[in-house]
Amino acid sequence: MSVWLIMVICGLLTFGLRLSFIAAEGRVTFPRWFRVLLPFVPVATLTALVIPELLLADGALWLSWRNTRLMAGIVAIIIAAATRSVLWTLVGGFATLALWSSLIG
Repeated sequence: MSVWLIMVICGLLTFGLRLSFIAAEGRVTFPRWFRVLLPFVPVATLTALVIPELLLADGALWLSWRNTRLMAGIVAIIIAAATRSVLWTLVGGFATLALWSSLIG
């Protein structure tokens, strides 16, 4: 199968899934437990994507000050907690990653 075909299929599936929730609004009543848990989905998804990138190198756990991604992630977390600003979190995290990478070599 072509990579482009797979990308189009995945895009259509994602669009269809998102559209289903919009189209169902007002017509379907979701259970209370579902509505209570729904706000946690973005946080859980983002965590599942980010944490392996910060903590793993070549499939092995790497907790070291030489892990530039981990150090940049820690700085980004501190900036996010202090400022609550997505922009400053991204700028601080990327700046730390660039600086730490140049210092470590």
